[in-house]
Amino acid sequence: MLSVLMHVAWNLIARQQSREASPLWWVLLAHLVIVAPWGVWVMCHSVTWSPHLMALLTVSALANVIYFRSLAAAYNHAPVSLVYPLVRSSPLLIACWGTWLFGHSLDAASWIGMGISVLGLLWLASSAWQHQNRKALPWAALAMLSTSVYSLSDQRATAHVDSFMGLVGYLSVGYAAAWLSMCWDLKIKTGSWIPRKRIGLGAGLVGGFCIGIAYALVIHAMRELTAAEAVSYTNAGIVLAQVLSMILFNDRHDWRQRLSASLLITAGLTVMAVF
Repeated sequence: MLSVLMHVAWNLIARQQSREASPLWWVLLAHLVIVAPWGVWVMCHSVTWSPHLMALLTVSALANVIYFRSLAAAYNHAPVSLVYPLVRSSPLLIACWGTWLFGHSLDAASWIGMGISVLGLLWLASSAWQHQNRKALPWAALAMLSTSVYSLSDQRATAHVDSFMGLVGYLSVGYAAAWLSMCWDLKIKTGSWIPRKRIGLGAGLVGGFCIGIAYALVIHAMRELTAAEAVSYTNAGIVLAQVLSMILFNDRHDWRQRLSASLLITAGLTVMAVF
């Protein structure tokens, strides 16, 4: 539940930021400054290093680089309301990879519930569709694929990282790699290492705290759930963000479709949880 609330906070913050400000850059920087040092210190002093753990850390870091670069590219062509639900439609892909590669076992209700919730996410994304947004689709698909890779890698890493803050440090390595990659991309495109516009200090601090802790909570949940299930349940945050956006920010664009899609996502998650 705490992870869901943090996902909601980050989602609402992202909706209010200008694309030109590169909000992902600022939020990752805030995470690296206020959260990562403690997490990395705990990880370095609490894990038993092995080639397997190093391989998982490398795979996760590379997948995070591709994820954040792809997400930023998608946001350059389409709004968050289209891109993010598409990217978060990854649970079925994660479930397929997990079943094929690692022998994960999901019952029929989980597959059906996941399928229903993914349909709801795609329906939700379609509410923001405009013809000019089509350039965002390949980037969103690449971000979704990257999500499936680092989710499965991160679940395997839980066998090596016992503490919660150790998991924060583990994912912070990937966030640092992604941030440095975004810096290099900015330098090539604009001649500057930092974005020309800034987001608000409060938005950056809240986003930086939430983006790391929320996902560390998801990885922690993967000790008990499959990666596909854990990622699926966090999508409840998208539903809550939609409702709060309509109420708090008077965002009524295609509200009937968005509300119906949110109900479908909720129905899918309910099937997973109850049956």
